[in-house]
Amino acid sequence: MQPRSAEQERLLHRAASAVGGCLGTFRLPDDLAIVIARGSGSRVWDTDGREFIDYVLGSGPLLIGHAHPAVVAAVQRQAELGSTFYTLNQPIIELAERMIDAIPCAEQVKFVSSGTEATLHAMRIARAYTGKPLVLKFEGGFHGVNDYALMSAMAPRPTDYPRPIPDSAGIPSEVEADVLVARWNDVDLLREVMATHADRLAAVICEPLQRSLVPAPGFLAELRELTRRHGVLLIFDEIVTGFRLAYGGGQERYGVVPDLATYGKVIGGGYPLAAVAGPAEILAVTDPTRRGKAPFAYLSGTLNGNPIGAVAGLATLDVLRAPGTYERLYATTERLTSGLRALAAERDIPIFVAGDGPVFQVFFTDAPVHDYPGVLKTDRARARAFGLACVERGLFLNPGEKFYVSLAHTDEDVDRTLEIFADALDAIA
Repeated sequence: MQPRSAEQERLLHRAASAVGGCLGTFRLPDDLAIVIARGSGSRVWDTDGREFIDYVLGSGPLLIGHAHPAVVAAVQRQAELGSTFYTLNQPIIELAERMIDAIPCAEQVKFVSSGTEATLHAMRIARAYTGKPLVLKFEGGFHGVNDYALMSAMAPRPTDYPRPIPDSAGIPSEVEADVLVARWNDVDLLREVMATHADRLAAVICEPLQRSLVPAPGFLAELRELTRRHGVLLIFDEIVTGFRLAYGGGQERYGVVPDLATYGKVIGGGYPLAAVAGPAEILAVTDPTRRGKAPFAYLSGTLNGNPIGAVAGLATLDVLRAPGTYERLYATTERLTSGLRALAAERDIPIFVAGDGPVFQVFFTDAPVHDYPGVLKTDRARARAFGLACVERGLFLNPGEKFYVSLAHTDEDVDRTLEIFADALDAIA
């Protein structure tokens, strides 16, 4: 990678002062930090004009690529009509109807602005509807950064099930007491925890594809059966998987229908938009006319139902509905992952490539990875070193974490990416 210019160095210095050097938890080392100027298709460019093939894709929203012409045109048209109204508008009604048509569990949709809000509201709705206080999640499952979600999502050690390990300081102990944790793909532990706590358990929340860990055969079906048996709501966090693994998301891909599901990323087409979808009977607890009369779960926000996010989402879903879309996404990812496996095997470097559809993650290990304890046993330092070596050579990615693949990635992008993978593996060998 070419050295940064003095101007970009000044921008990075200003960023260190103004925003602490990063916008959240994603932060490249100082010698590799960049300031993005623009994105188009599968590529991003920094302020020096250096080009990168992008596998971050805004952390996933840009499934059809940066600045897709249909999205740009829709946003420009809507911007001239108004940016937000805090009330009903035609684009958001149309997006809700489009989602209801696609999502097996959806009779209604409630919109918010971020995935963190969506999972927070889904859990609140479940507690209001059932009258029970506890929520169960799976170790290593990430559901945003609200207090209930930040439990054993990225713990440095295995969890003492079902007690969670808070992932952040500043979370009240009372919140910790209302969250239970089980191990992904472990049916026996799940049965035990649910049987013990069913009388106080409102919901189980999970990603149908947990980060990049595929559900074991029958696991989601057993989870669905156990929640029904114990009178517990099942929440699928489809913020990553929704419209990505299939047009109907994880529910279509794995053939299991939850009670509620949360959405974000793809449905906003790169703009802040998220949602909770489910049966009208359950979502009725958010009806403001119930306030003071019946169980009521408060749900509101200044930008809820934002029309710019809605038109960007509608344009994105139009593209995804085209014939062959998902076959192409899967084929592109298969070329990347099978190529990477072959390159690692040639160098006698043990890796396990996890994932499904256009999302995958590389673990440096000689054993399959099916749960979070398995993740903890992998060589995460080597995974990060591999990722950093890829960034140095022209890929934009989150080192050691997931790769997002888009419709905009071309065969030429794959060829170049595999060349960079080979160089990066050599660099860490």
